[in-house]
Amino acid sequence: MPYLPIGFALIIIILVMLFFSFVPVGLWITAFFSGVKISMSTLIGMRLRRVSPSRIVNPMIKATKAGLIIRINELEAHYLAGGNVNTLVDALIAAQRANIPLEFERAAAIDLAGRNVLEAVQVSVNPKVIETPQIAAVAKDGIEVIAKARVTVRANIERLVGGAGEETIIARVGEGIVTTVGSSNSHKDVLENPDSISKTVLNKGLDSGTAFEILSIDIADVDVGRNIGAKLLMEQAEADKRIAEAKAEERRAMAVAKEQEMKADVQAMRAKVVEAEAEVPLALASALKTGNLGVMDYYNMRNILADTDMRTSISKIAEDDKKQK
Repeated sequence: MPYLPIGFALIIIILVMLFFSFVPVGLWITAFFSGVKISMSTLIGMRLRRVSPSRIVNPMIKATKAGLIIRINELEAHYLAGGNVNTLVDALIAAQRANIPLEFERAAAIDLAGRNVLEAVQVSVNPKVIETPQIAAVAKDGIEVIAKARVTVRANIERLVGGAGEETIIARVGEGIVTTVGSSNSHKDVLENPDSISKTVLNKGLDSGTAFEILSIDIADVDVGRNIGAKLLMEQAEADKRIAEAKAEERRAMAVAKEQEMKADVQAMRAKVVEAEAEVPLALASALKTGNLGVMDYYNMRNILADTDMRTSISKIAEDDKKQK
């Protein structure tokens, strides 16, 4: 029986420890003395909804001390939606200090959209510099110009939700530089007045539909690149050369084929001559048989042919001697 009071006391101690571990009494006391009116039942409800009370109450204390009017249910709803409550409250306080009109709903929408609302407010107060990569463009004289620009932007709170990001700004500035350089008559004009690029690009309204407002565009560096015009002319000349060579090769192949055809025709004609010469002895024999040709006539013809062959041989020897001399 003497152990009953001890056991009862242990049970009471355990129940008290469980109560204080489940019910954030210390957090409620901190909120009460900080001027945040929140009931114990609300804190217990947060526990039941699996919401960490400190993640809601501490930002609420911060907002109250800053003079912001925010309901505890709004912060809890934003937390349950996956938002960053602490960053949201810091952004609202920063916007209030900078006299930037920023409502809770818009700030919550920006945070839930995946953008850093605090960074957006800071960029709105302190403009940000975006440096573009080296952008190559070709002037009308064919000379390549390589430029690099620094774009000073300020966050536009009204267009943060649904507005394009830094990549769009860089792409549009690059397009503007290429267009401006491409419309220049000479690369020397660009080198002499690089500010003409920034003025032309700035007047195009490149920040339309983006989450930023472009304040200035400064050309940080301008270099002369390759002679693209000369390179294109060389490539065109090389292509024309290859086309001409191909056509010449085609004509040569046709000439060779024609030569082979003519040689074949010559061989065919020679065959016909040989065939005709083969008929001569037959015709002579037939003439001798029929008496149309006498023996003496035949020998006289042979002598004439022999004399002709001898004269032909002598003329060839004389021509060879002249060529050697």
